[in-house]
Amino acid sequence: MSPGRSGPDNDRLDRLVAAARRSRERRERGYREQALKILPWICGRCAREFDRATRHQLTVHHKDGNHDNNPRDGSNWELLCVYCHDDEHSRHLEHGARQGAPGPVPAPAASATHRPFADLDALLKRKGRRDP
Repeated sequence: MSPGRSGPDNDRLDRLVAAARRSRERRERGYREQALKILPWICGRCAREFDRATRHQLTVHHKDGNHDNNPRDGSNWELLCVYCHDDEHSRHLEHGARQGAPGPVPAPAASATHRPFADLDALLKRKGRRDP
């Protein structure tokens, strides 16, 4: 497209840019952007510090687990790096599975099929007969 040219392509581009701006504004009003504005860019678990280049690795963890509980003061939010956030949710899933709570339950570990000591008792008894 050459500069200065008007027409349907420019109208389409203008609409696209306007939609992108509206989307960005909605996102900035969202809890993640609010949390990034009011909380220090430090993981609440491992204390790793983040900057503009790495802030995409920070996630908002809801302390009470309710993603609809988003007070403006951030009292239900905690910034965690993606690794600590995954670990936090894994712990909750494991705890729930141990307590019998509904939700994803980890698959049981495969049991061993080889029994190296299966005949040990018989061998010991046979050996005991030979040795007084």
